[in-house]
Amino acid sequence: MATDDVRALMSAPGNDRLIWNTPLSEEHAARLIAACAPAPGARIVDFGSGWGELLTRLVEAAPGATGDGVETDPEVVARGRRLVEGRGLADRVSFHEVPAAAYARDGYDLAVSIGAAHAWPGGAAEALRALRAAVRPGGRVLFGDGFWEREPSPAALEGLGAEPGDFGSLLELIRLAESAGLRALQVTVADQREWDLFESAANIGRGERWALARPGHPLHAEVTAAVDARRTGYYGGYRGTLGLAYLVLGT
Repeated sequence: MATDDVRALMSAPGNDRLIWNTPLSEEHAARLIAACAPAPGARIVDFGSGWGELLTRLVEAAPGATGDGVETDPEVVARGRRLVEGRGLADRVSFHEVPAAAYARDGYDLAVSIGAAHAWPGGAAEALRALRAAVRPGGRVLFGDGFWEREPSPAALEGLGAEPGDFGSLLELIRLAESAGLRALQVTVADQREWDLFESAANIGRGERWALARPGHPLHAEVTAAVDARRTGYYGGYRGTLGLAYLVLGT
């Protein structure tokens, strides 16, 4: 198992090759933003916002729109604040270093959560209820979460450190949204190319690039071992099994 030092070296906040910490192409992101259709002056909240790249683009899509990023990782928030300052949006995008489940503001026009359902004790079901509660009547929700593309093999479960019940099918995820009072307006999933590029740019690629540039570093062997383990877990395990769905939902 990787140590804290190795995890920090391979982590997302300092990875300038990641636009966002999810398998998502530029074209796919543009379609999500268009489907969310933020209106001028819209109030937008992103739970588990990371450094806020998607939140920032949603705000940029609507004149006068404002965004609140809810994120607990201080390194990620620092990157986000640099991002919005660099784009001249510091007066329109704010970050709040509180747990998603503890953030109580509501009345938003759009609530977003991508890959952050674990921030709520009840997982996706509780996350969807919280997102529904955060938006005004007629508001929209953008929810991204995992699902099983096919029944997970033992290798897939081991690679993810997951249990079979951690995710359901895509239809089950849509039905879960419906049970929270949300209706699907657009459903898309990360394709294989998006997944492969994400894994290549994220922990695997960042760790590999770091190790190749520092052959004599004391952590070289440990970083290489962590990369190899992640590569085995993905290519020999959950590639093509774990899906990531993006649901644009109406109330």
